[in-house]
Amino acid sequence: MACAAEEALERARVRFGNAPADRGATTAPRAASSESDAGDKTEADVVIIGGGLAGLCAAKKLAESGVDFLLLEASDAVGGRLRTDVVEGFLLDRGFAIFLTGYPEAQAQLDYQSLDLRPFYAGADVRFEDGFHRVADPLRHPVDALASLNPAHPIGSVVDKILVGVVRVQSLLGDCYDILRAPETTIRQRLDAAGFSQEMTHRFFRPFMSGIFFNPELRTSSRLFNFVMRMLATGQNCLPARGIEAVAAQLLASLPSGSVRVNAKVTGTVRVGDDGIAVEGDGGPSKVTARSAVIVATEGPAAAAMLPSLNATSPSAPGAPVGTTCLYFAIDGPPPLSTPILYLNGDGGGMINNCCFPSTVASTYAPAGKSLASVSIVGVPSGIGDEALVETVRSELEAWFGAGKCEGRNGESPPVKEWRHLKTYSIPYAQPNQETPSELERTTRLGDGAYVCGDHRSPATFDGAMMSGRIAAEAVVADMGR
Repeated sequence: MACAAEEALERARVRFGNAPADRGATTAPRAASSESDAGDKTEADVVIIGGGLAGLCAAKKLAESGVDFLLLEASDAVGGRLRTDVVEGFLLDRGFAIFLTGYPEAQAQLDYQSLDLRPFYAGADVRFEDGFHRVADPLRHPVDALASLNPAHPIGSVVDKILVGVVRVQSLLGDCYDILRAPETTIRQRLDAAGFSQEMTHRFFRPFMSGIFFNPELRTSSRLFNFVMRMLATGQNCLPARGIEAVAAQLLASLPSGSVRVNAKVTGTVRVGDDGIAVEGDGGPSKVTARSAVIVATEGPAAAAMLPSLNATSPSAPGAPVGTTCLYFAIDGPPPLSTPILYLNGDGGGMINNCCFPSTVASTYAPAGKSLASVSIVGVPSGIGDEALVETVRSELEAWFGAGKCEGRNGESPPVKEWRHLKTYSIPYAQPNQETPSELERTTRLGDGAYVCGDHRSPATFDGAMMSGRIAAEAVVADMGR
């Protein structure tokens, strides 16, 4: 097993560390050998449906417990929302994603050293009234944080900056997961109760939290705000050097060979027993039998379609899911600004919520001599074509990073009009609804051998999805008497 894991990780290193130019084609080769040799397997003690973060963590736990399982993934590779494409040598995560090292579940399940995590600057540059204004973590960047106390600094008052420190300290009190069970309000109400000014809320917290929860009105549960603040205080914001898919690749490498089948779309409802689970794959329709249990590890709506009892026994929070759109641009040269930091839209108008240059965080995200720009929009814009969206975003980027309006701009960086659009990812279901009232710890047991996991059963974070998968697998192992 150790040898297979090392070989799989080495293949991922080759893929992401030395990605050749592909003349514009988006590629997503299989990440590890565990995805091979499963085509002939038609039954297992446990069948897992869905190879995203929750499904992979459920599989990892079953493997560690010696349980025979088969994981079915509908797409061409595992990872779910944790996928990375290689386009012209650039690494494009399928939707901008930051890895928070403070997540306790991730710390327990992942080898951070192998992920080769590269940190962001602990703070953000907020775009407001034609300029960038830095908001820095006072413990990690005390000099920059002190500079932001200048009364002329427009992103909040001196009192606001002090309150940020207070909230940071408060987030460290008590057990990490007790935060998710505490009385809740909305994030907006939490900020108001803490005493933050409307300016600080609108110019900093609105774009910052919208980049995490995709809810500009800040109606997301305050429990999640407090949890994320703790994660930010106890860890770093990072990118894996080989792209966010490296997280999925590492989990996959821990699984037995032949335990994962890709291009295997489950159709209809699922159940344990001889009736089998209907699968559409490369070889046409087939049946897979789960002898003891089925774990459904898909998005909430898909899980409800497969498990009719799901909504009746423990419904997800009401409300529509939230989405995001991510655009990538290639820069033939250095970026306009070199700090590995997140840039936020403090003005509030326009399409862009936040952007960054991933290649300043991890140089592996771009070929030598080039840079990568990532732009995130809250939601999926309607009524605008792809080309019009690209040009609208490019126009906003010119206002942000154009010569003469961007202090500290690298004069060797090509103008925004010369940046080449690489790809747009529209993700209508980035997270389930997490507005109040929230229920962030839903049961994974549904009875009759059916189990469910995913970010609709837990906080919609990396940590929550991973924990949900592990808990579902632990329930299966316990019910099997292992």
